[in-house]
Amino acid sequence: MPAEHTVKSFEQQLQRLSNLITQMGGVAEAQVDGAVQAVVRRDVDLAARVMQADHQLDDYERGIEQEAVRMLALRQPVGSDLREILAALKISADLERTGDYAANIAKRSMALAKLPSVRPVSAIPRMGKLVESMLKDVLDAYIDRDVGKAIDAWNRDEELDDLYTSLFREVLTYMMEDPRNITPCTHLLFIAKNLERAGDHATNIAETIHFLVLGQTLTSDRPKHDQSSFLVGPTADVDLHGSGLHGADAVDDL
Repeated sequence: MPAEHTVKSFEQQLQRLSNLITQMGGVAEAQVDGAVQAVVRRDVDLAARVMQADHQLDDYERGIEQEAVRMLALRQPVGSDLREILAALKISADLERTGDYAANIAKRSMALAKLPSVRPVSAIPRMGKLVESMLKDVLDAYIDRDVGKAIDAWNRDEELDDLYTSLFREVLTYMMEDPRNITPCTHLLFIAKNLERAGDHATNIAETIHFLVLGQTLTSDRPKHDQSSFLVGPTADVDLHGSGLHGADAVDDL
């Protein structure tokens, strides 16, 4: 009887860990959505709420880490049980970073709201919806242990990179046409880059799910189409508002 009780209690602990990841994922999705809406609606109050709520994801990550370390120390799991715990640790870290990017977007949106609107901002909602759909699908894949759904989301990172590269080109054009566009467009570049990186963390989660379910690392090359680093040259050497950096280098320095 004691052995049976021990196994049952371990299963309950694993389920609790899974539930915490699911809850944390819901908060991360809401943070990304709120940040994007703050940009689109020029809503400073919403942006402030997104920034203030970032601590929730930090709390979740700490709680999951504590729970996982306790289980590793007391249970000494192997096989699929060990993968469950390691996956929870990795996914919580990716969700926490996603929340950081959402907070960064919200912060930029507050600065952007004080400046004249620029047309390239219209591309942000499309990028945001794609990131949100990737997050939703990888979290659903985690709940269902659905590798196929995780890989579908993983493949959409290519589309996100294409959107980012397209926006990057458009923003550079606006900056070169009129120096007054440099400041708002710089904020847009940072916002777009944060969304692109949030998408990278969704693909990280998809790869973790592949390992969790199959016990194997995903060996395919990650679909990366971000060409922004190759767009900066003699024709696109734009000083980003006195930052001392140029073009993609300034955006990558986050």
